[in-house]
Amino acid sequence: MSISALLSMGRCCCRCCCPRGLWMLSAPCCDDRRMCVCPGPRRIGIPVRSSSLPLFSDAMPAPTQLFFPLVRNCELSRIYGTACYCHHKHLCCSSPYLSQSRLRYTPHPAYATFCRPKESWWQYTQGRRYASTPQKFYLTPPQVNSILKANEYSFKVPEFDGKNVSSILGFDSNQLPANAPIEDRRSAATCLQTRGMLLGVFDGHAGCACSQAVSERLFYYIAVSLLPHETLLEIENAVESGRALLPILQWHKHPNDYFSKEASKLYFNSLRTYWQELIDLNTGESTDIDVKEALINAFKRLDNDISLEAQVGDPNSFLNYLVLRVAFSGATACVAHVDGVDLHVANTGDSRAMLGVQEEDGSWSAVTLSNDHNAQNDREVERLKLEHPKGEAKSVVKQDRLLGLLMPFRAFGDVKFKWSIDLQKRVIESGPDQLNDNEYTKFIPPNYHTPPYLTAEPEVTYHRLRPQDKFLVLATDGLWETMHRHDVVKIVGEYLTGMHHQQPIAVGGYKVTLGQMHGLLTERRAKMSSVFEDQNAATHLIRHAVGNNEFGAVDHERLSKMLSLPEELARMYRDDITIIVVQFNSHVVGAYQNQE
Repeated sequence: MSISALLSMGRCCCRCCCPRGLWMLSAPCCDDRRMCVCPGPRRIGIPVRSSSLPLFSDAMPAPTQLFFPLVRNCELSRIYGTACYCHHKHLCCSSPYLSQSRLRYTPHPAYATFCRPKESWWQYTQGRRYASTPQKFYLTPPQVNSILKANEYSFKVPEFDGKNVSSILGFDSNQLPANAPIEDRRSAATCLQTRGMLLGVFDGHAGCACSQAVSERLFYYIAVSLLPHETLLEIENAVESGRALLPILQWHKHPNDYFSKEASKLYFNSLRTYWQELIDLNTGESTDIDVKEALINAFKRLDNDISLEAQVGDPNSFLNYLVLRVAFSGATACVAHVDGVDLHVANTGDSRAMLGVQEEDGSWSAVTLSNDHNAQNDREVERLKLEHPKGEAKSVVKQDRLLGLLMPFRAFGDVKFKWSIDLQKRVIESGPDQLNDNEYTKFIPPNYHTPPYLTAEPEVTYHRLRPQDKFLVLATDGLWETMHRHDVVKIVGEYLTGMHHQQPIAVGGYKVTLGQMHGLLTERRAKMSSVFEDQNAATHLIRHAVGNNEFGAVDHERLSKMLSLPEELARMYRDDITIIVVQFNSHVVGAYQNQE
């Protein structure tokens, strides 16, 4: 079979599942990738990284300017093979998770040659009696830096009279896409009518529509929930009289973090309805606002509005399709609200919040401020079983997924796991043709008897900051899948302080030559004596997450290979990574503590 024939068999960009659970090589829903609402491989269906599917049969046609030079230069199998190794174990050769019995289908023999990273291209072409001269294909360090720093953003809290009176010094954030387009989103804003700062990461699945909407809207719902009764009345009176509104949030956004202008009026009307209901419910007698309750109410109300907007529809065809895309896709959210020494973390899904604590001896420890809502959380599994009849105990969580399909047990959107079957059919039949022709939206999950099975209600954790609490890391699961929490805190802590807590080099039981050990020691010395090339803590963390070798050091060759993967293949080896690193002001935190 020719190379062009293999490439032409590329699949849907987000690797859909057909109703029978088999991977499809093509999907009508993905004719327009911007409008795609197919399930992603990690969240819905079979995790691609847990299979030994051949590389080419899982890929859309790669960019010719990148892909065909690799084929000509014999680099394809070497680059992809080495890029996916972990501790010298090739994912497509020797991983314990990759037995043929776990595959939904057996790879065709014609594709098997492309999944042998240690075999040379000559072995495949020896029957033709020619071979090319191998040439290395690596990104240069400046090219690597350009990719890693493309989405980085930093914000420093302004000082007043030479002093920073905030408990936050500033934050760094960054994103590295694996999906095309990226499904992760991030947000950060200062509350102007109340105190505090909001920061959050949002991990989308089945497309980016829901994560985009939640990243735009959730902070407004939280800010409104925190406003006192008098301020809500003032805002409503301003809208009634046509006067300018009081600004609620000051956003801190990267230029690539956009807002949907077309839906702004729709979103505003839904938000206004929410604050009108808060005015009616609150008589103004109570002035104390419970932050935990405000966060929970904001999450639940936004998810309810997303569902209601999809049911009602919109006369504008573009908006009508948009609200349906938002509702049928999904997103998890991990949001932090910092007000002085009061830190609240509201989490829905499997993103995480991790606190970096510096001990008296200078070492670093990690304090987890969120719980994953998935099958690895026994309390979540028990909660789901208690919410449904005993007869569904074996089907509600199957193969570590909700109804055998969805990995997170809490999420925004995902109305396929919340609406009744009749409501789903009615909305789809009355919706636009793009939705009605989509196999995923028409597919009813198996054992779907007593919806809703999914909730967006967050789990809220409170922590009172201490002087030894130096920073907070908010990140989507793309980071936590590749790095342990202690390694994350250690890397960020050493970066922010410029101090390296020396420990013996661990080689993990591997046979290391004297030359290799010399190289590791030389790299450690160079790292300590030189300034960091990253000016952003989140970028520095992503560099380690993608480029670390088995010894915990950044390997430029590995980093280059991972970043060289075409966008259609990158998702097979890692997920989107979104990180926010918040640095606390220990002096201000200590002053709060002394005042008490």
